[in-house]
Amino acid sequence: MSIKSDKWIRRMAGETGMIEPFEPGQMREAEHGRMISYGTSSYGYDVRCADEFKIFTNINSAVVDPKNFDDSSFVDVKSDVCIIPPNSFALARTVEYFRIPRSVLTICLGKSTYARCGIIVNVTPLEPEWEGHVTLEFSNTTPLPAKIYANEGVAQMLFFESDEMCETSYRDRGGKYQKQRGVTLPKA
Repeated sequence: MSIKSDKWIRRMAGETGMIEPFEPGQMREAEHGRMISYGTSSYGYDVRCADEFKIFTNINSAVVDPKNFDDSSFVDVKSDVCIIPPNSFALARTVEYFRIPRSVLTICLGKSTYARCGIIVNVTPLEPEWEGHVTLEFSNTTPLPAKIYANEGVAQMLFFESDEMCETSYRDRGGKYQKQRGVTLPKA
């Protein structure tokens, strides 16, 4: 298994629609000034966060149960920024839609700009032949409110290609998060 370069990412995005919309370079400037970068990097792809957020709240005193998730535990926000309360979290999704090839495993890591502010980005691996918008979880580990910017870079995807095809892909298994659109809550 080897990590894939910017050249491979550009080729796969063009040939297979692996990432849509796709930015072949690294974008750093916006009309209003600097932004947190997104697009193709040396050995990965920096994804953007869409402007749809689900901010965790405990106003209903619900129990967080992954087998029986209560969606009233979230407040829906559509905005260019998301303020995450102290020691809390929010869900969002990528602007980009992914189609992962059968021989590829994709790992997501947070960007250092957010990590240095105490904001952790968590995403599970994108398995071979998984397709959809990536649901992002932002954990605010600080005792202060934290800000997430929509349409700017939030995490980096790393692509690992195997020298052989997997026996069973996510699509073969009929994975429950296949072709997800929007922010997707836990499914039992």
